[in-house]
Amino acid sequence: MHIVDRRLNPGGKSLVNRQRFLRRARAYVQQAVRDSLKDRSIKDLDKEGQISIQRDVIHEPTLHRAAQGGSRERVFPGNHDYMEGDKIKRPDGGAGAGSKAGQGEGNDDFQFALSREEFLDLFLDDLELPDLAKRRLIGGAVDGIRRAGYSTVGNPSNLSVPRTMQKAMSRRLALRRPKGADLARIEEEIALIEARTPPLPDDATRLEALREERSTVIRRRNLIAYIDPVDLRYRRFETVPKPVAQAVMFCLMDVSGSMTEHMKDLAKRFFALLHLFLSRCYEHVEVVFIHHTDRAAEVDEQTFFYSTVTGGTLVSSALDKLIEVVQERFRPDDWNIYVAQASDGDTMQSDNGRVVSLMQQEILPFSQYFAYLEVGREEFADIESIGTTTGLWQAYAPVSDANRNFVMRKVHHRREIYPVFRELFQRKGVAERSS
Repeated sequence: MHIVDRRLNPGGKSLVNRQRFLRRARAYVQQAVRDSLKDRSIKDLDKEGQISIQRDVIHEPTLHRAAQGGSRERVFPGNHDYMEGDKIKRPDGGAGAGSKAGQGEGNDDFQFALSREEFLDLFLDDLELPDLAKRRLIGGAVDGIRRAGYSTVGNPSNLSVPRTMQKAMSRRLALRRPKGADLARIEEEIALIEARTPPLPDDATRLEALREERSTVIRRRNLIAYIDPVDLRYRRFETVPKPVAQAVMFCLMDVSGSMTEHMKDLAKRFFALLHLFLSRCYEHVEVVFIHHTDRAAEVDEQTFFYSTVTGGTLVSSALDKLIEVVQERFRPDDWNIYVAQASDGDTMQSDNGRVVSLMQQEILPFSQYFAYLEVGREEFADIESIGTTTGLWQAYAPVSDANRNFVMRKVHHRREIYPVFRELFQRKGVAERSS
């Protein structure tokens, strides 16, 4: 007998014990995962990797002999350094837990590897799209109705007259049902012969043949109905599973010449987190990428994150493109629409009026949530913290104050990306407990 072990436990390890350890040290592992973000590239955000936590946070009490006190008798092997009766000075340090110097081996931080699934579960825990007001977004589905062709049986209200007439005509042509014009022609010829005076020698024979043909035509027309029950066609509907709710996330990013490589890196990291979060946590969410200079374009994910295009700055072009895509593909009645925008805040003063108008009159009314992330130079973090604001921030601030579904945040360092991202998309219950 051959036994093949197909269990999913990793080779040489106990998956049950591993999961128990992750549950017990979850808070420390989560913090280590978040700290590892600042050292990862955009491409490696969702990859497995090693993390380390301090050993003292996973220490478990154990019963063992005390290091001092009590009466002990031991037998040691002989040595070349000491004689019977010698007194040995106790070492000052000795083997420790990595916190004291001295001889012997200490214990460093505990390092272990996380799989991709474990990393993402810890990394994206307690996040959600806020305020799904139309319908709650869940993993299940409901039954919807859609057209599914035609049926030979059904409700009279679903009768399709055009399709029924088409089927009736096909049947009449196939069975060669005489037309009404054929019967009228025979009747006309019979009447002509009967009215002729004096009759011709062969009129009697011709009249008899016409009357027999008329009887045949009438009989065939009666046998082959104009519309038969087999011709009836009803519009058919079937139930199909539909998502309980649909959501679309628009990612808008400024790639103009005023955006330095540091700023673009911050923006790309924010959107990489956002895209990773959406694709990981929600099955029925679409993501639309729009980047802009003085002109905006809808692009794919690869172009959005790694394109080298540059130019001037016109924020309204991105908002116009957003509105255009919504009108073409995402009816607000059917979709929960979310928008995230990243920019350095540098914009033309003359464009601010149109930007504010588009936000207030067009975008915010159909948006469930609009998050604006302003990226700044690392060396200007202290200056901007004392009140210096950009033109776009000044234009957006009154709009944000008047609309609860519009939030604004600033970042200057890579280490600030994840805390800001988590603040924007933290689950309500978790946010309330933390506050």
